[in-house]
Order: sequence, then C-alpha cells, then structure tokens
Amino acid sequence: MQRDPHPLTLLLALQNTWLFLCSTVLAIVEELDDTFKDTRVDDVWLVDFYAPWCGYCKKLEPVWYDVGAELKSSGSPVRVGKMDGTAYSGMSSEFGVRGYPTIKLLKGDLAYNYKGPRTKDDIVEFANRVAGPAVRALPSKQMFDHMMKRHDVLFVYFGGESPLKEKYIDMAAELIVYTYFFSASEDVLPESVTLPELPSVVVFKDGAYFTYDEYVDGGLSSWVNKERFQSYLQIDGFTLYELGETGTVYILYSTNLLTSTTLIQRVAKEYREHFNRDFQFGHMDGNDYINSLIMGEVSVPSIIILNTSNEQYFLPSEPVETLEQLVHFINSVLDGSAQAQGGDGMFQRVKRVAFDAKSTIMSVFRSSPVLGCFLFGLPLGVISLMCYGICTAESDDGQEDMELMKRDDEEEEDDEEDEPRQAPGELEGPEEDGENEEEEEQEKNPDDKKAD
Repeated sequence: MQRDPHPLTLLLALQNTWLFLCSTVLAIVEELDDTFKDTRVDDVWLVDFYAPWCGYCKKLEPVWYDVGAELKSSGSPVRVGKMDGTAYSGMSSEFGVRGYPTIKLLKGDLAYNYKGPRTKDDIVEFANRVAGPAVRALPSKQMFDHMMKRHDVLFVYFGGESPLKEKYIDMAAELIVYTYFFSASEDVLPESVTLPELPSVVVFKDGAYFTYDEYVDGGLSSWVNKERFQSYLQIDGFTLYELGETGTVYILYSTNLLTSTTLIQRVAKEYREHFNRDFQFGHMDGNDYINSLIMGEVSVPSIIILNTSNEQYFLPSEPVETLEQLVHFINSVLDGSAQAQGGDGMFQRVKRVAFDAKSTIMSVFRSSPVLGCFLFGLPLGVISLMCYGICTAESDDGQEDMELMKRDDEEEEDDEEDEPRQAPGELEGPEEDGENEEEEEQEKNPDDKKAD
C-alpha cells in the first residue's frame, strides 16, 4: 500500500521547484550593473534600460522575460539583460538613453535602437536580424526563392567587388534595424528578371522589381529608406511615425476599404514613375486616428493627403470618384494649387494642446464617469471655494473701510460745531483783561488820582 507523502515533503518540493524556476528566469535575463561596460564587448547584448517607477517598463517586464526565453531556447548568440537606468545614470547617458523603457542591441562598438512594437515576436525578430551580418549571402536559386516568399520587400546586391558594394555594406550596417539585406550572383535570378548592368542594387516588391539608379534616385541610403515600404500598405500610428522619419513624404490614404481604396491602389501601381518619389500610398481602417491628427471630423470613406514634414493636410474640393479626378488632386498638391490646411504654426500648436486636453477629459468621462467627476469636479470645487473666499474677504474689508470713513466724517463735523461756541468766549477774554488792568492801575497810582 502506497503511503501519501508528508505535507512537509510536498512543501519542500514546491519550494525547490520555485527556486529552480527563479534561477532559470534570472539566467535568461541578467540584471546588469556598472561593470557591464567592460564585459559586454565580447558578446551581443539586447538590453532593456528601465526605471522602477515607469509604468510602461512594468508592462514590458513579462514580455522581456519571454524574449529572453525565446532567444535562449532557439540557440541565439544574443544575451538578454536589463539595467536600472536611474541607478546607473552614467551608463544610461553613455548609451544615449533619453527615456524609459529603451531597448538597445549592443554589437561591438555599435548600439542599435529598437523602435518597433513591444511584442515578443517583433523584438526577437529584431534581435536575430541585427545580431547577424549586415549583408547575408544567397548562394542558390532555392534560397533566393525562399527569401522572396518570406519577405514582402527584399533588397539584393548583384555583382562582385565594387565601390557600389562598399556603399551597400555601409548602408546595410546603418539600416539593418529596419529590414534585411542580401547579396547574390546573377546566376540565382529567375529568367524573367533582367538587369541593365552589373553591379546593381535591386528591390523586389509588389510582384515587380526596381533597380537603383544613382543619377536618378540620388543617395543609396535615401533610396533604400523610401523603397523599404510596399507601394501600398495599411497605415497605423507606428507606420506613420516610420514614414515621417524618412523625410518629407506625402501620404495619400483613404479611411476605409471601399472604392476610394481601389482607386489609390491603381494610382500606386499605374503611376509609380510619376508619384513614387514624393508619395506613399495606403489605407487606414476607420477615422478615429485621422480625426485626432487633423483635429476635426472627416467622413468615411475619405481621401486625404498628409505632409509629414509640417503636418499640413489636403482634402479634395469635390468628391473623388474616378481615376482622373484622383490624379488631378495629387497633381494639385504637387504644383501648390491645392489649399493646405493645418500645419505646425503657433496657432495650430495652441489648438493641439486644447484638443488633446478636451480629448483626454472626454475619454476619462466615457470610460468612467464617476472617476471623471471626482478628478475634475473636486479641483473645480476647491477653486470655486477659494474664489468665493477671496470675494467675501474683499467685500468685508470694503465695509470696514466705509465705516471708518463714516466715523472720521462724524468726528470732523463735531469739531466744526465746537469751534463757534468757543468764539464768543475768546472775544470776551480781552475785554475782561482790559478792565482788570484798569483796576490795577487805579490801585497802583492813588496819588495820581488825588493830583487830578
């Protein structure tokens, strides 16, 4: 007969299991200190710089341990750590940390910032991409086909050693935070792809391919930064931020997947040579984000053009229903005949502050009316009481001043009444003095009287 284990034995087993799990977690995410500066050079590190009081840092923490576990189980050479930026502010400043949380991949003397969504898959993909070589080789047609299926946008250098290849490698080391870069020989290309010359840098996307031309496209980095997006894509807040970093870009998009979206897709494909240099085409589901962006209301569906450099936007003066009308609208923005709205002037900044404050208050009241009344009602009540107290104090002081002035006036009147009563007495005084003087003279000179 099997006996049940003693409760103390179960408790010890649970304790050992807990300690094992804790040690495993600590092993996959290392807590770093100021000695990290000297020991990091030989490894590739993915580091989360955090602050203990930061709410976003606390939200990222469980995701960060999942990232560490994923990289550890996959055999990645990337080591995962975290550092309290407030405790080691000197280290944080040295790595250029300006806010929390900040995710950086440290590779030799280089530090790469992560600016993507804070999800496990996105962070792991970023770590694996940046930790590897800046330019990866495609040795066969099978590998080339595999990468074509895996990536929506694929950059490949074709040819041998050349000055263009050196530029390509330097550019890849800078922009690898955004996408992959490959190199291959001309033999791996499908028969349908023909290159005008070798060496060449080619981007494959949207079911087609486009070759870099230094004389037409300018710098290689700016060309890659523009072409790393599909010609037509779904736009959200993060994508909009990334597009804004590429420079002055006009973004044309609809706020719903209806007829307007189909028109934009046709323009993106059929008029690429005319508009690709200045425009990015896409769509956005719903109109909440665009309403907050332009601080107004747009109907759904709508077509809008946004200038990412100065926050100006353009709306068509009439409904766009045909391809010709849409092309005319885009050309009017390019030649300056379309009326610009919004902008980043002082008036718009003040309007933005007021709009954000109003939006915050409305969102609080919609989510929790009781909390909204407490947060905004209590301060208003206190301010009202203070104003009432100030006004009451001023009125009381005024009343006291009036009473004092009344009393002063009455005292002055009493003084004026007393002065006439004393006047006759003052006049009689000299006469009496005269009489007394005569009597004294008579008493002093009796002989003079006898002589008379």
